[in-house]
Amino acid sequence: MEDYINPQHFHHVIRAVKEVAGFDEKRNKFEKPTLATKLGQSIQRVADIMEAEALSSQNNEKKQVVQEFRRMYSLTWNEMISSAAYRTLEEKKWNKPKLIPLAEDVKKMHMYMTDKQKEYYRQLSDEKNSRNWSNLAKVILAQIILFNRRREGEVSKMRLEAFITRDNSPFNEDIGEALTALEKRLCQHFERVEIRGKHGRKVPIILTPAMVQSLELLVEDRSSCGVGENIYLFARAGFETRLRGSDCIRELAKNCGAKKPEALSSTKLRKQVATLSRVLNLNDTEQDLLADFLGHDIRVHRKFYRLPEGTLQLAKISKVLMACEQGRLAEFKGKGLDQISISPNGEEPVTRRKKSMSKQQLGQKRGSGGGASVTQHKQQSAEEQSSEGEEPVIRRKKSTSKQQLGQKRGSGGGKKAKQKWSTEEVKAVEKTLMVFIRIGKTPGKEDCERCIAASPKALAHRDWRGVKFYVYNRIVSDQKL
Repeated sequence: MEDYINPQHFHHVIRAVKEVAGFDEKRNKFEKPTLATKLGQSIQRVADIMEAEALSSQNNEKKQVVQEFRRMYSLTWNEMISSAAYRTLEEKKWNKPKLIPLAEDVKKMHMYMTDKQKEYYRQLSDEKNSRNWSNLAKVILAQIILFNRRREGEVSKMRLEAFITRDNSPFNEDIGEALTALEKRLCQHFERVEIRGKHGRKVPIILTPAMVQSLELLVEDRSSCGVGENIYLFARAGFETRLRGSDCIRELAKNCGAKKPEALSSTKLRKQVATLSRVLNLNDTEQDLLADFLGHDIRVHRKFYRLPEGTLQLAKISKVLMACEQGRLAEFKGKGLDQISISPNGEEPVTRRKKSMSKQQLGQKRGSGGGASVTQHKQQSAEEQSSEGEEPVIRRKKSTSKQQLGQKRGSGGGKKAKQKWSTEEVKAVEKTLMVFIRIGKTPGKEDCERCIAASPKALAHRDWRGVKFYVYNRIVSDQKL
């Protein structure tokens, strides 16, 4: 290679790069544009090494040759290679379909890997050999990448030492005072390992109990399965190298029965979380927390006094990861991390179950027309607060002054009586706008007018403001219980 780091042979270097990268002279495009750019970086690196050797040996002639080659490179490389390569890369992005993993495919792959993990764990426990060891290692590697939405190279390069020396200290109850009961449970359920990520930065890995159990078995059986002194946790049996996460994911994606297996790559899975997390109502601190966990670069880091990052990642970010894994992220649209309630075992949390039961009872009692329970109290409070044209509680003072002004200008001067909502009116509103009540969102003017148009007879004495404030007060009543 040293023979080519010479200005006299520079044209040979250009021709070789074009040939290897598949350059088309007529179209002025590369078949492999990324290869062309990477070869340029490698050539510069070789020149650096040669110049360092020349300086070390005080070989001025060799030093001058390298410097002249560098000069030639800086003058002509961009025009002859880089510009065409980058233009080809940009044009390839045009009209390219954006493949985002389907939630159904992610869930299917997760279930498939869980079954394989149990099968391979049992096989390795029964028979210690390199094949069984590698099978289990491949599945666990893919599981960690999928669950954490981590770059495949970061997890693949995870050192054995990082797992062995992970923090196993008991959960700090004092810190737990700032967390909900569910978040405390998540901190005790998951384990966390810190590894080296992109640009040398520290990145966390969250491990489920099943992952930890399998990894401990892999560590225990390394010697008997021919892994030996390999420094990598996910080592290749009989070699000093490591398993490739991308290969493991690709193989499992093809075998799990996914509709779009090509969309199940580590990069696309990371984009899925970053994209779908936009449906959540995350504040600035929560956005920083999620971005830090994913290893995304934020130009201005909003760092506040907050809980230790390890606790936050176990308690809060694990909710987003589990929601993606179970294909349920859309259920939590408009919610912050503190409002998301999801069990690590896939069960419905108690608080969420109680709330859904109360809503179900509310529908049943309205249908049967009776019952002096909590749900009846909710309906009565909403009916009392929601008279025609009445503003919400927060704006009552302002609306009262406007009402008094109207009364003084009018002839009667008497106060307008509240008009209680009848059962027929309530059913008419619920028929069209129940979805707004369930998600806690106040409907707009068009939605209210559409509701009135759907039941003109039942809502003949209501305008769109009355309907809107009835729904608003129903939402407030639900949130109080």
